Order: sequence, then structure tokens, then C-alpha cells
Amino acid sequence: MPEVITLGEFIIKNQNQFPESSVELSKLISSIRLVAKIVNAEINKAGLVQDILGSVGEQNVQGEDQQKLDLYANQKFIKAIDTRQIVCGIAS
Repeated sequence: MPEVITLGEFIIKNQNQFPESSVELSKLISSIRLVAKIVNAEINKAGLVQDILGSVGEQNVQGEDQQKLDLYANQKFIKAIDTRQIVCGIAS
């Protein structure tokens, strides 16, 4: 059975094999990993502590109802990536 490792362990273990990659890429992936954990924690307690379930009453560009959890996750990902100051643009 293959060894199971975390994303953080994988980054640390393999980043030296790719000298052309930058520290910024590792920081970006680490930011995504962290915010995914934060969003996951909120999903696990959704509706119990925060009011992040259901529609916000608006539609997106595809005509679908925007969901509170989608907006919450989007804001968290944008903030985490923007805080690192290593990307020049974000589209979502």
C-alpha cells in the first residue's frame, strides 16, 4: 500500500527536486491548503454556529442562486492568497 502523506509533507519533501520552482509556489500551495482546512472546519459546523447555509438571494452569472457557503469560501480563498502578496491577479 502506498505511503500516505499530507500536502505539507509532500511540498517539503519534493520542493528541492524542482529548483526552477520558487518559494512563492510553495507559499501559494500552503495558503490554499490552510484556507481549505478553514473552510472545511466551517462546513463541519455549518448551521450550528454560523449562518452560512442557504441562498443569499442573488444569482451568479450562470443564473444560479448564489449560496452563502460559496461566497464565504470565495472570500476566504481570496483573502488567503492576497495576504501572501505573491500573485498579481485572482479570478473566481
